Amino acid sequence: MPMTMRDYSEKRDFHRMQVNSEIQITDSSGQHFKGVCRDLSGTGMQIWVSQPVGEDTELGTLLPSSSDNFPPFETTVKVLRCEPVDDGYLLGTTITEVKK
Repeated sequence: MPMTMRDYSEKRDFHRMQVNSEIQITDSSGQHFKGVCRDLSGTGMQIWVSQPVGEDTELGTLLPSSSDNFPPFETTVKVLRCEPVDDGYLLGTTITEVKK
């Protein structure tokens, strides 16, 4: 299919995978809290949290593996946006470092 025929979501360099898995988050002061990783791509992730997080904040994340054959996915992310939703906040993040 020619590039002009593909819809916009297919033009991304990295496709988003729907995850909907609990994620552990650590802020720069060492505070731990949980969220839900809604989707994941090669460059970022969307995370639901119950408290607002400021733009440009760096967070450590740990996404547990569902299999003993794979290690947990540990990253450092930078918050690009924080949008209120009905019951919390959606963070749009970019992955700045993959630790594992």
